[in-house]
Amino acid sequence: MELGLAGRGVIVTGAASGIGRACALAFAAEGARVALLDRDAPGLAAAGDELRASGAVGAVGADGAVEAAEFVVDVTDESSVASAVASAAAALGTVDAVVACAGISGPFGSRVDEIALADWNAVLAVNVTGPFLVVKHALPWLRLTSSPSVVLLASDSSFVAAPGMVPYNASKGAVLQLMRALSVDLAADGVRVNAVCPSIVDTPMARADLGVEPGGFADADFPVQSPDEVARHVLYLASPASRPVNGHALVSDFGYLARSSFPA
Repeated sequence: MELGLAGRGVIVTGAASGIGRACALAFAAEGARVALLDRDAPGLAAAGDELRASGAVGAVGADGAVEAAEFVVDVTDESSVASAVASAAAALGTVDAVVACAGISGPFGSRVDEIALADWNAVLAVNVTGPFLVVKHALPWLRLTSSPSVVLLASDSSFVAAPGMVPYNASKGAVLQLMRALSVDLAADGVRVNAVCPSIVDTPMARADLGVEPGGFADADFPVQSPDEVARHVLYLASPASRPVNGHALVSDFGYLARSSFPA
């Protein structure tokens, strides 16, 4: 499928690792110019180096000019987001798509009465306020381009809950409704907003939460997807190829959400 991403400017948050990093590499491989945003400066620099070393056409232009740039940002701080988005837009020359991957899990395995308010607030700030701020400050540039798109990283936890994940579950439910609300509010501007909702993805965050050894999820008794698989869904939703798709939550969970919990 021709995605039509070549030459388009894409901002990816959470680009230092996991799904965000996979998305940045995948966009560059399709010829897009990519701005990588994250609060992890060393990880961000490493991701940028990996992208340029990949030989992807979106990483280095024909004239040798770098077409990928990194910006350290705290997505919970509006001034930091405004500055990073403006710098990214200047570096890219255009903002055709925004992909909000930055996220944290917060206290994992804790009961609600064990969760500190500061931890609750931190999860909501990164996972919900972060995408809101990035979209808010990217909107002036998105309005100037053709077929602009926003993709938010939600989760299967936007629909179902597991024990010990109250802040994360609540935040991802909010991301899903934020996506729907933005898709309605920005329709008049021609900006599409969709979400990808994966189940467990083999990322550093998931390994830390689940206590998985460095070898990964090879012996897990449940299906696990790779960041690259999630990135492919993101690229489709961010591309002009998905022009009729708006306000949609693409669930990638191996069909678990469709199953009944009836004990039979």
